[in-house]
Amino acid sequence: MLINCTAYQHGRKLADIPVAAISDYLQRADTFIWVALKDPTAEELAQMKAEFGLHELAVEDAHHGHQRPKVEEYENELFAVMHLIEDKDGVLEVGEVHVFVGANYILSVRNRSERGFLDVRRRCEREPKMLAKGAGYVFYALMDAVVDRYFPVIEGLESELEALEERIFTKGAAHSSIRRLYRLKRKVTLLKHAVTPLMEAAGKLHSGRVPEVCANSRHYFRDVYDHLTRLNASLDSIRDTIVTAIQVNLSMVAIDQTEIAKRLAAWAGIFAVATAFAGIWGMNFAHMPELEWQYGYPFGIATIAGTSAFLWWRFRKAKWL
Repeated sequence: MLINCTAYQHGRKLADIPVAAISDYLQRADTFIWVALKDPTAEELAQMKAEFGLHELAVEDAHHGHQRPKVEEYENELFAVMHLIEDKDGVLEVGEVHVFVGANYILSVRNRSERGFLDVRRRCEREPKMLAKGAGYVFYALMDAVVDRYFPVIEGLESELEALEERIFTKGAAHSSIRRLYRLKRKVTLLKHAVTPLMEAAGKLHSGRVPEVCANSRHYFRDVYDHLTRLNASLDSIRDTIVTAIQVNLSMVAIDQTEIAKRLAAWAGIFAVATAFAGIWGMNFAHMPELEWQYGYPFGIATIAGTSAFLWWRFRKAKWL
């Protein structure tokens, strides 16, 4: 679906144009085209390929989707893939935006994501001096918007982790906490898959041999790279904290199991002594003095009860019971 197809000249909006007129406007001096698509069909991508002269491998990646975040250079064209992550009721949904950047055009293809980039377009149009830098600046604005949307997601993960940390020492909550920590760890891993490759790609846009289309905006890409570095460090910190929390929870489970084993062992010791006494006096040999004694039975019961009580007191004092 076509969202926008607009021509800009000297940083100001010239007109909304039909797709068939793109190739004509590309021939104008100081003019660049900004097109936005959402979940396009193969026919729409083929039309864009014909109008802009896009590389077939990049178009194939945009059509199939499910790509790793990256920035690839095809002669005079850049092709970038970025993940769009949205938190919907505690579930992270992953979409993609594929960006084709040329000397005088930029095409963004958004897949599996409802949130668009109209706010980015409006912001750029309010700053014609910056928009006059061309497609490279628009590419920066799109990447910056994608990266900025990661921050609220990470803040939500940090809040969830803090709530879980408060429950660690709650009695009986260890098993449920471990399950929730593993779910949180999967979310962090999903974000890492979006941030780390994009950070590596952004590094190529501000240092070393920078693609010509991004040369005028290399300092802005350095700012994006700094943001991605912060995000990556935050994710590493969250992941380390999760690992520590899981280890603490496992230790708590082991401690609880040890306490149960101690109680069982204490009661088993008490009953073992009682069983030993009962076994000795239950052998029924003919010459056992206690069998003929008038007070033998009360004495046996008292001995068993007294010994059991003494053992209970000792285990209680040792905090086994």
